[in-house]
Amino acid sequence: MASKALPSEPAASPQTPRKKAPHYHVYVVLLSDEVWNYARFRRGNPDYDLGKPFVYVGMTGLDPDLRFDKHKAGIQANSYVTRYGLRLLPHLYERYNPMPYEAARSMEVELGIALRKQGFGVWQA
Repeated sequence: MASKALPSEPAASPQTPRKKAPHYHVYVVLLSDEVWNYARFRRGNPDYDLGKPFVYVGMTGLDPDLRFDKHKAGIQANSYVTRYGLRLLPHLYERYNPMPYEAARSMEVELGIALRKQGFGVWQA
């Protein structure tokens, strides 16, 4: 019997790495007024304006809602958010998301500075 030649496999083509869509987020969590009882928090906010909100500003590669749930569950959490986190404040951050990692790192710092300038009590990791 004559054997048939098998078709040759296509040559492996080098795949160009795909650029990932930006998926990092900054987020802001409203903290209970009780956080002001901590001297460390007060020292970090010497220019706090009485009556302004207390917030935590963070960045994540997750959806901010999921990240907040993890904080509240104590998973890779900031203790102020675990104990005193009330809810997310999307009106303070949604317009920036999503973004690349480096942009999110910078925006986390910039957003915290901007909120402090407005008199907010701000905590960042």
